[in-house]
Amino acid sequence: MQSRFSAFAVSDATYLLETWHSSTRPPELVLDDGIRWLDLEILESARGGPFDEDGLVAFRAHYRHGGLRAVLEERSAFIREDGRWRYLNGRFPS
Repeated sequence: MQSRFSAFAVSDATYLLETWHSSTRPPELVLDDGIRWLDLEILESARGGPFDEDGLVAFRAHYRHGGLRAVLEERSAFIREDGRWRYLNGRFPS
């Protein structure tokens, strides 16, 4: 999760696509250069240990866009694929 946040912060679309699960990976990823990612708060995690095949991470990502500060909150699912953790999908709080 932290490495993907860092990839968003430095606009590394290649890394983000490489760490996306093949079943949900988009064909391309265009990042918004106007967003500046500032901070990541991990709120909760479940599973995701060395012997698990899946895991969940709830987080808040703080960013600035158009001079305004904002927060993205998501609960992300990860799954192992080829022995590596991959982002599967995310859900936003209702």
